[in-house]
Amino acid sequence: MKTVILAGGRGTRLAEETGRIPKPMVRIGDRPILWHIMRTYATYGFDEFVLALGYKGEMIKEYFLNYRPLNSDLTLDLATGNHREVNTTLPDWTIDLVDTGQNTMTGGRVLRLRDWIGDQTFMLTYGDGLADVDIRALVDFHRSHGRLATVTAVRPPARFGALTITDGRVVEFAEKPQVGEGWINGGFLVLEPQVIEYLEDDSTIWEHEPLEELARDGQLMAFEHDGYWQAMDTLREKQILETEWQSGHAPWMVWSDE
Repeated sequence: MKTVILAGGRGTRLAEETGRIPKPMVRIGDRPILWHIMRTYATYGFDEFVLALGYKGEMIKEYFLNYRPLNSDLTLDLATGNHREVNTTLPDWTIDLVDTGQNTMTGGRVLRLRDWIGDQTFMLTYGDGLADVDIRALVDFHRSHGRLATVTAVRPPARFGALTITDGRVVEFAEKPQVGEGWINGGFLVLEPQVIEYLEDDSTIWEHEPLEELARDGQLMAFEHDGYWQAMDTLREKQILETEWQSGHAPWMVWSDE
């Protein structure tokens, strides 16, 4: 099963970092937040990724093109320029890096990936949020209910998409409520390929009409996650994640080694 990661936005609320690099490349410790997200999925055996690139996407391409030599010891022959990688232990990930446009909205990016996704169930998440979601349990839950979409519901401050849930089914979706508390859209979705039919063009915002219509059609279910979840929208939130990582006990770290 492929995991699509939305990695093309401008991240304007984190301009202190995103003026020079794309938001998914903002580092937590010595790794981009994108790596932390991918490592979470790979820990549960999901190691095929499709990265929806846009703003400064070439920097994400360069990171992965150079990943092998930069994460290996090297023996270098300066006279010839030849080099040999030594003590290489690298993740066995397959990564599609796809330019989905500079100004394309989130739903439009998914639409542009239609051919990369194919006709199989796929996962979708954002390139700026970390959690200790049990991905295998999430997938099992999605397969158990037979509907088109599952969103992971979390309980942080109410400024993301709010979910109204009855018997596990999302009956209403409202993006970014101004007041109130409760379950919200935490990303980490599992989707059937038919959700593409809910997308119109580059201007489609995934969190607006598509999720709202899926909820109205009875096709959106919620995987309720009571564990850790933290978005990285501001410098303050970036510093929260950095502090947690430096503590040596980062709560999203579902893997046991570096």
